Amino acid sequence: MPATAAVFAAVFIALYAAHAVGDHWVQSSCQAAHKGLPGWTGRWACTKHVIGLTATKGVALLAAVLVLDLKVSALGLVIGLGADSASHWWADRRSTLAALARVTGKAEFYSLGTPAHLSHPVNSEGTYAPTLGTGAYSLDQSWHVAWLFVASLIIAAV
Repeated sequence: MPATAAVFAAVFIALYAAHAVGDHWVQSSCQAAHKGLPGWTGRWACTKHVIGLTATKGVALLAAVLVLDLKVSALGLVIGLGADSASHWWADRRSTLAALARVTGKAEFYSLGTPAHLSHPVNSEGTYAPTLGTGAYSLDQSWHVAWLFVASLIIAAV
């Protein structure tokens, strides 16, 4: 149905834009540094990050729904944002995504750009040069975008 496809497209774009803002601008440095730690410290930091991220996505969706007069259901929004939030929390605990990379044969790519990789980036002195261009970051973001797709399908179809 064309109307459902249009809702899906608008919802995906809104979620994608909000994800970029929420994952990079809304997330605090403390949350980013601690969300992968073991125990309650890490779980709480990750939870606070996902709350801020989900609120950002909610605001973007609200704007899209109101401005574009999108027909979505409360149930679809709850299920879609819930699935996205849960998947984001799971991946951002870090050890979980690292384990998935290992079992899928992506461990070397996961370590790309870090000191753990044999060909890690170096500065002019030959020591490790930190970079955002890591395999872990790429796998993290692609995981999140895949779940934005799933959430958009749910929101558009339910």
